[in-house]
Amino acid sequence: MTISSPVTTTALAEKIHTRTAEIAVIGIGYVGLPLAVAFADAGFPTYGFDLDARKVETINRGASYIPDVESSLVHHLVADGRLRASTDETILDNADVIFICVPTPFDRMKAPDLGPVKSASESIARHLRRGRLIILQSTTYPGTTEEFVLPILETSGLKAGTDFYLAFSPERIDPGNKQWSARNMPKVLGGLTPRSTELARDLLATLTSNVHLVSSPRAAEMTKLLENIFRSVNIALVNELALLCERMNIDIWEVIDAAKTKPFGYMPFYPGAGVGGHCIPVDPYYLSWKAREYDFYTKFIELAAEVNQSMPFHVVNLVSDAVNRQGKALAGAKVLVLGVAFKRDIDDARNSPAERVIELLLGRGANVSYHDPYVPQFHIGDSVFHRAPHVLQNSALTTETVRAADLVIIITGHRNVDYDMVLEHARCVVDTTNVTMGNPRAAHVIRLGTPLPAANTGANGA
Repeated sequence: MTISSPVTTTALAEKIHTRTAEIAVIGIGYVGLPLAVAFADAGFPTYGFDLDARKVETINRGASYIPDVESSLVHHLVADGRLRASTDETILDNADVIFICVPTPFDRMKAPDLGPVKSASESIARHLRRGRLIILQSTTYPGTTEEFVLPILETSGLKAGTDFYLAFSPERIDPGNKQWSARNMPKVLGGLTPRSTELARDLLATLTSNVHLVSSPRAAEMTKLLENIFRSVNIALVNELALLCERMNIDIWEVIDAAKTKPFGYMPFYPGAGVGGHCIPVDPYYLSWKAREYDFYTKFIELAAEVNQSMPFHVVNLVSDAVNRQGKALAGAKVLVLGVAFKRDIDDARNSPAERVIELLLGRGANVSYHDPYVPQFHIGDSVFHRAPHVLQNSALTTETVRAADLVIIITGHRNVDYDMVLEHARCVVDTTNVTMGNPRAAHVIRLGTPLPAANTGANGA
């Protein structure tokens, strides 16, 4: 890859058309790496910039650290010279197009933390040239592109819309989804100017034929929040109904299965120990924080977040009641957690509800271990619920570890776990995922959102 000279928009459009535009992706995690690989696979010279030297080294030796991106494809693209990575920001000098794919977490008070976006924007500003296209993909509140990123980029002395081009196109990565990827996912796009939108549209159209244009970056930013808040609100609804169904001796899972037979006007959502991942637990707070600038309070959205955040507490109460039914106290009890990833069959444990459940169990004196075939280490703590940071190591799932536990709690229902073995040897099981439904050995299982058993004497009468 050679350093490109300054380009006009006509030249950039031609480079996009001929797939010679050099593309840089800042942040090569769950969002950035699939995007970089997709562009490289589409024929563009592509490079990733990340401060994590381990990620960079892994990519440059032709391997992947994300299950959704196959190492064989990375190896092919690196060997072919279409993909490389660096921790040196001068790699941005080469870029015709730069994507920002960094995390957007919140702080302890649930206010947006745009530190990674700020750092990425400052790096771009130090290397910005005329004719470049910048596309923010990180999920954030409406106004971030124009009110936060734009002023930083213009510290370069260049002006947006005249000297460079800026747009927002939200990421839509769904870890573990085999049907939809960066190569076929419909994209939403809002540019700062019509020319920004046109250039970004032409680029994204090389990955997917479905690029939906909106009037502004703010509209595109709001679109992403709507998508995730929609899920948050509906998950909260079924979580609240699950709690009600427990009291009313109704099985919420049976009710959901019946409701989803309706061919219109209904979409199934499912209860659980909470919500996890980078988006659903975080995004509602980005919007509610921004809304206060307009003297507007998103009560409905915040209530949904409150319901979802309460679920780990309810799950721990179910565990405590189940242990009590054995004539034991939770303090000193051995609890084995199955699944700490935020969704089944993936290795992503960001904001997993298992974190809060484990912290609460430790706070009540339980001895906690976990098994997850995808997560070798699990970080907890550094919160008001467990002050000291702590790293748990994955435990092997054997008949001995199951029998040694006073209770097994299923937080994430991975498909490759031997639940038959677990049910055969466990004294008691709390299932928050319904993976044990219909199993003939499930007489000693307490399922979230279902009537509590009259007694819980354990699989072996213990």
